[in-house]
Amino acid sequence: MNLFLEAIAWIVEPANWQGSGSIPVRIGEHLFYTVLAVLAASAVAVPLGWLIGHTGKGREIAVGISGAARALPSFGLLFLFVMIAGVLLRGPSAVLVLVLLAIPPILAGAYAGLEVIDRRVIDAARAMGMTEWQILWRVEVPLGLPLLMGGLRSGTLQVVATAVLAAFVNLGGLGLPIVEGIALRDYDRMLGAAILIIALALLLDALFAVLERYAVPRGVRARRAPELRTTAPRRRAAADTPATT
Repeated sequence: MNLFLEAIAWIVEPANWQGSGSIPVRIGEHLFYTVLAVLAASAVAVPLGWLIGHTGKGREIAVGISGAARALPSFGLLFLFVMIAGVLLRGPSAVLVLVLLAIPPILAGAYAGLEVIDRRVIDAARAMGMTEWQILWRVEVPLGLPLLMGGLRSGTLQVVATAVLAAFVNLGGLGLPIVEGIALRDYDRMLGAAILIIALALLLDALFAVLERYAVPRGVRARRAPELRTTAPRRRAAADTPATT
């Protein structure tokens, strides 16, 4: 408990909120690497996922690549890329590692969002004379957006957690106080930085949870509301009914 209180004291210490190595600067660096990696990963994974989900082709390859990418050791991959690219390019190397780790969940969310759509909806759109491009943008993308947001949510949390490793190649972020704390045996600094990382991850998770909720098209939400009102009493009644043998 004393260590936890000392970590909180380190966080609220006014001196740690000023200067070039302050907590706001480290949070900004952490968010910069996170946003940059997620945007780059989305630029690759989202179009590819939509193509797979719309055409139904290449799903097995995408699943295999995603599974293999999830198994990559991020720490070893980071040092491998830095050693290959050189110290002067350690920034792009670290971002590339984060992008590779963010692609699998975003890709899975993109093509899964289109795969779960009822095929009768797609057939109805074709019967109305819509082109494949119109079906994709007016039907499939809006209906698949909630699962895509779920993939972005998972990918962002993955990057936030892994961006801590960027400090080991001297790139800043909230992992740097942890590295400094290890060298100085300053445990309150290490725990304080860990608390900030957890708080940042929870904040981003809550933000994406809200976005995921409102990504559901208005018509779908309106249709689900009466269903929830009618099924909830039935579920409660079933739960209150004693089981018979």
